[in-house]
Amino acid sequence: MLTILLVVAAIADLALAALLIGVSGFIFGAGPESMHGGLLFAVGYVAGIILCVAAPVAGFMLMRRGSRGLGLTLAFTPPTGALFALALPAPY
Repeated sequence: MLTILLVVAAIADLALAALLIGVSGFIFGAGPESMHGGLLFAVGYVAGIILCVAAPVAGFMLMRRGSRGLGLTLAFTPPTGALFALALPAPY
């Protein structure tokens, strides 16, 4: 059962990474609809994408070593963080 949940977490993480890559043009692009994000924001954005890809890998590794609960928690961290970020009010 935990393996199925870990696979669901991996799919959610990779879908979130694909969404972040797809939306990056609206944040860092040169067009008029772009936010013209700065360098520090770009570094954080890339770190978020790397976390979305690395979290399920680490979750599978921890599951294999016997720490199933910690691996599942680590794999669900990026989608949970994204849901938390959506719950925050807009800064404007």
